[in-house]
Amino acid sequence: MNRSSLQGPLADLARSRLIAGVRSTFNDQSRGERPVQRSGSALFPADSVIGRVHGDVTTMMVGGIAALLMQMLDPAVLAGVWDHSRFRDDMLGRLRRTARFIAITTYADVSDAEAAIARVRQIHAHVAGILPDGTPYRADDPLALAWVHACEATCFLDAWIAFGEPSMSTGDQDRYFDQSALVAERLGAAPVPRSRSDMADFIQSHRSRLHVDGRTRDVARRVIRATPPDRATAVAQRVITPAAIDLLPAWARSMHELKGSGMARPFVAGGVRALAGSLRWAFRTRRD
Repeated sequence: MNRSSLQGPLADLARSRLIAGVRSTFNDQSRGERPVQRSGSALFPADSVIGRVHGDVTTMMVGGIAALLMQMLDPAVLAGVWDHSRFRDDMLGRLRRTARFIAITTYADVSDAEAAIARVRQIHAHVAGILPDGTPYRADDPLALAWVHACEATCFLDAWIAFGEPSMSTGDQDRYFDQSALVAERLGAAPVPRSRSDMADFIQSHRSRLHVDGRTRDVARRVIRATPPDRATAVAQRVITPAAIDLLPAWARSMHELKGSGMARPFVAGGVRALAGSLRWAFRTRRD
């Protein structure tokens, strides 16, 4: 594609539609939500590794779906969602709230980030119950919060490496985990790994707590078969969801009884790269 083909009325229309689609997906316009603006007084500097990773829409969607599937393998995390949220009936709302929280804590003013963290802590403080086996759980349990963070951080980073920056250095990967730990710790998570190797050790040590039952399978099925809000999202979902399943560790796919893309994997990866390239072009060249 030459440079001239990316200019003119048709390019402007394509750019506008891509941007509008992303903004309508991630911002509840009925509530007046607008895209989070980057602040010069954010928790992290403009050139931070975490800003680079969290700024890519496509890889964050791939990583986000993979993270949800991993998180639900912890019975306490699953119970908090099952018993105290409308996640099963409002998956888009859950997606929006999570994406907005990440955007605010990564890019918005420090005061906005701290307020968002305080709101989540307040919600977690009122979420508690009993697991099917009689074990009590709390959403503000430090270890459960650490698992949620570990799944998100690992999957976001792995998706970025797979489809955004394959040559990312180990040093930058460690810096990402170190930076993302700041928000996790402020939410009350512990222990919070701060390097790639420590994160891998934590996930391995946590596997003994993981379990699959009917509720796990129900949530996973809803995540994988989520009804898209519009046709454009449906097209994107056809490559994003399989890519997310491919991103999972083999043991997590096995627990969910999911299969990877197999021989179709190059086509899935190619679709994700094409989608990511289109969105990067649209936001890089936007005129608003």
